[in-house]
Amino acid sequence: MNRTTQSLIAVVVALGAVTGYAASSGTDGAGDDGAKAAARLPVERTSLLCPVPSASDLAETSYTAFTPRSSGAEGTGKAELLPVSKALTDAAKAEDKKKVKPFLTQKKPGEPVAGDASGGDSPALIGTADGGFAPGWSAQQTTTYAVGSGRGVQGTNCTAPDTDFWFPGASTAKDRSDYIHLTNPDDSAAVVDVQLYGPDGVVKAEVGEAIQVQPHSSVPVLLSTLTGKPYTNLTMHVTARSGRVAAHVQSSDEKLGGDWLPPSADPASSLVLPGIPKDATSVRLVAFTPGSDDADLKVQLASPNGSITPAGHENLHVKSGMTAAVDLGDVTKGEPGSLVLTPTDKAVPVVAGLRVTRGKGGKQETAFIPAANAVGTRATVADNRAKGSTLSLVAPGKSAKVKVTASAGTEGGSPASKTYTVKGGTTLEIADPPVPDGLKGRYALTVESVSGGEVYGSRMLALPEDGIPMFTVQTLPDDRGTVEVPEAERDLSVLQK
Repeated sequence: MNRTTQSLIAVVVALGAVTGYAASSGTDGAGDDGAKAAARLPVERTSLLCPVPSASDLAETSYTAFTPRSSGAEGTGKAELLPVSKALTDAAKAEDKKKVKPFLTQKKPGEPVAGDASGGDSPALIGTADGGFAPGWSAQQTTTYAVGSGRGVQGTNCTAPDTDFWFPGASTAKDRSDYIHLTNPDDSAAVVDVQLYGPDGVVKAEVGEAIQVQPHSSVPVLLSTLTGKPYTNLTMHVTARSGRVAAHVQSSDEKLGGDWLPPSADPASSLVLPGIPKDATSVRLVAFTPGSDDADLKVQLASPNGSITPAGHENLHVKSGMTAAVDLGDVTKGEPGSLVLTPTDKAVPVVAGLRVTRGKGGKQETAFIPAANAVGTRATVADNRAKGSTLSLVAPGKSAKVKVTASAGTEGGSPASKTYTVKGGTTLEIADPPVPDGLKGRYALTVESVSGGEVYGSRMLALPEDGIPMFTVQTLPDDRGTVEVPEAERDLSVLQK
């Protein structure tokens, strides 16, 4: 094999490892083209974006970043968070790079790092990780508000840039202030469309078209400015015509607190919404089908003892292109649970999300749980405290065994692990997940699949204050720390011509 052929193969392998994606034929062995089955290799580079946390001078924001140790990943590399506006391209001069001071820099895989910011001047952050820091790198942003609209705990995973997002559960109701934050990490401008769908279909809003997001910048858009009519329940579709962005929705309610509204998993005919707290006083389900067919869904609650059908809410009909919403009340009845949606007949892709309320009267707080992707090989949530973290795991099909590992602390402590079995059709609430021995500071929790069926999960972080059950919920999707890269055996010399 000559040098040109070797270089081409190296490029293909590098692209797959860097982007976290590689095409596969789906066969178990060699196909007709002579390629072997794909090998799984650690990703070599990844990026995350954290939105602008708050405009309030009373806000306190913390950031926690973590890379789990991965076999096969090199120990070299770096991981850091810095303001988006100060991000530099690879072509920047070396002396200019030295002038930029990262907000956070992780020193070793397996050891989390944390930082804090006060007031309303905190910018959007971009994070990049390469080498041994890239596989599974995770970051969380957590903001607490003592008073005011949206008071409570608002937490979000910092996420990778993309071109397509669905947000069921958005609102332009009188008491709600929902902002979509669009952050562009790249060197060229992005053009983004924001489309809203209400109970009767498309909400006409021309100002939501062709939103310009300049390079290395973040643009907040108040949803109520996109329509002259208030809507209690909306589904928002965010697409990038050109470029890519990170999209985060910050929701604040004058009476019910607020949180970040995460995007739903991609449209699918069956969905899992994991980790409804056992003391939830109100749960609202919002669903939307983007296709041309209506969807009829069976609604089930995976409780600690098995799957049950909520009385009076056995099925949900979702009309094509229209947002459907149903209030499930205190559906968990004092027990933790997860919602599982499956087609009653024809399989039609759907997106969905939950608004969960805890507390009563003037001391209520809300959070959002989207339809989630499975834990897969491994998933991580970065910001955990000595008290207040509750892990929820659900196995909608077969029983499964998982390993849960607490990392070292940001200021000290040794990792600790424990293995759990999640019975099929049930939700396992782990009210006291592993905590590092001798913990100082904050830490990360990593969930790894050991055997059995698919597992979905979420983590609730509760930070109560003045009788208000302040909390936030983050789901646990696969961290995409590895990628399938097929080993090519064909002679590619013909491509030299």
